[in-house]
Amino acid sequence: MNINNEDQAREAIALWQTDPVRAQLKNLRLAQESLELSQMYYEQKGNEQGMVRAAACLTILGIRIAEIEAE
Repeated sequence: MNINNEDQAREAIALWQTDPVRAQLKNLRLAQESLELSQMYYEQKGNEQGMVRAAACLTILGIRIAEIEAE
């Protein structure tokens, strides 16, 4: 699932919550990697909005990963 904004990040998390924990973590980490690459791309292009959006999505995914790891 391609995540381009905060709503899509939340939708992806909701969709993945029915998956086993290991699968959730794998999907979350893959999405994180993709967003980190997007953030670097936006930074190179000087796209401030894109960088902020990617950072917000990364925060949302990071919170979910921390929740899972705390269980």
